[in-house]
Amino acid sequence: MLPKVNGMLYYQIASSDEAEAAQEYRSRIADEDESGLLIEYPLNEKSGRLKRLFLGDEMSVYFLSPEGVKHFFDSHVIGFKEDGAVRLVKILRPDPDKMTKVQRRSFLRVPAELELAVKVGSHERFLCRTDDVGGGGISFVCDGKRGLQSENVLECWLLVPYKNGMIEHVSFTAEVIRVNVLESGRKQVMIKYLSISDSERQKIIRFCFEKQLEYRNR
Repeated sequence: MLPKVNGMLYYQIASSDEAEAAQEYRSRIADEDESGLLIEYPLNEKSGRLKRLFLGDEMSVYFLSPEGVKHFFDSHVIGFKEDGAVRLVKILRPDPDKMTKVQRRSFLRVPAELELAVKVGSHERFLCRTDDVGGGGISFVCDGKRGLQSENVLECWLLVPYKNGMIEHVSFTAEVIRVNVLESGRKQVMIKYLSISDSERQKIIRFCFEKQLEYRNR
């Protein structure tokens, strides 16, 4: 079951502030397209105030079925659209296979081009660049001839630069969730972490929060 136009979404937005991360918002789905849902600006359930969203903001979302059952999915902001006098927020469309009736922890995700080394099996290795990075997974763009497909397991090493000039190397094992072929012929590959230490994940989350602050201060 998928959310429908004019239906309501309820969600929490990932934040370094625990109180803010616990706030629940709701939005009406105004429209949809192949890649995303266009939603109205979030309304805080308790205060009644609108919340401004930024590109890359990640959220844990649920909607109610006609029987009152909550269906959860993770999403993030991928763009904005002007609809007359109303500005809509575009969030990534949920994958039906990844939806659950149990809420999962949501991680912040930001657009970022970072250097990534990938090892596939025992022989294939290549360098590429990410197009977004988050505490729960990343996506990267690679040459179209790479034979990557869903459920492939990858060994990865990510170069993570911070504002103070320090650079960290983060290693992890990941699973390919989805592969999209771009108009250029290159491939966009979405992966989730299978094995990553808490300390390595925190390095990525720190980078994400720095980038989020940078976007908000522009």
